[in-house]
Amino acid sequence: MAAVRQSALRVAPKYVAPRRMAARDLRSDLDLATEELGSLLELAVAVKNAPHQYAHALDGTYLTLLFEKPSLRTRMTFELAIKQLGGDAVLSTGRIAEREPLKDIARNLDRWTNGIIARTFSQQTIDDLAYWSNVPVINALSDVFHPCQALADFQTLQERFGELDGLKLAFVGDGNNVAQSLMLDAARLGVNFAVATPQGYAPTQNIVDQAMEFAAQSGSQITVTDDPAVAVAGAHAVYTDVWASMGQENQALPRRMLFRPWQVNEQLMAAALPDAVFMHCLPAHRGDEVSDAVIESPQSVVFEQAENRLHAQKALLLMLLS
Repeated sequence: MAAVRQSALRVAPKYVAPRRMAARDLRSDLDLATEELGSLLELAVAVKNAPHQYAHALDGTYLTLLFEKPSLRTRMTFELAIKQLGGDAVLSTGRIAEREPLKDIARNLDRWTNGIIARTFSQQTIDDLAYWSNVPVINALSDVFHPCQALADFQTLQERFGELDGLKLAFVGDGNNVAQSLMLDAARLGVNFAVATPQGYAPTQNIVDQAMEFAAQSGSQITVTDDPAVAVAGAHAVYTDVWASMGQENQALPRRMLFRPWQVNEQLMAAALPDAVFMHCLPAHRGDEVSDAVIESPQSVVFEQAENRLHAQKALLLMLLS
């Protein structure tokens, strides 16, 4: 008698209803409460697995993109996220308050669109837009925080390792906006976070202090050191970023000389766990902060991070606007 082949049951992707954020804006990572942070990551996974279920969630919604800095990932993923949720976006580039006062710009935009997504040189610009606008403002990057990047990064880690609690994330290089957002979110999610920078380039002390307070509640550990090997030892993920960000071009050469021992290369990656992943928010300067061998290795998840910018930002938009 011929064996009967049974087809595998197909399980429909889970629909997760968006949970409305208590805060009106996302000026920094901390505008997402700790429990909201977990909800957003769950929603990001649901949106990624079943995008059609959310395809009309923002029908009739229009957002402003204010970009003082050029962008590939941030602009493309936000525009696509908005359009794939049923909305649309208009883009304005250049210095935000160059031609007229910021408070006037904000009060024009909140009469035309349903929200403002701003990529700026200064955190103060984000805060001022939120103060003067009557619609939600999203920080798409400032000199202090990069919350949208951190959300995508923790989604990527969750996908790779299953659970975030107890993981160790090491950041090597400049203690910049990305490092600060990662530190704040790691401390709240129960992820151990170690950052290694040259002396004088560590994350801002008040942000370290805040992260320490969160870590005491979640049971995670925060380590700030000037030794890359100490930071990377036993890490599940090793993260780096450019040594000189946009607006710091005049510091590029001296930083390149100073930061050379902080390059993430094969030797440094060997100090992490065998299944550790390499992370970078991109764009990467290969041969500076990371060797080409590492970023092109099977350990690299940089393009998974880039993809998840789309899904994490969809989840954020849903929690702020739907």
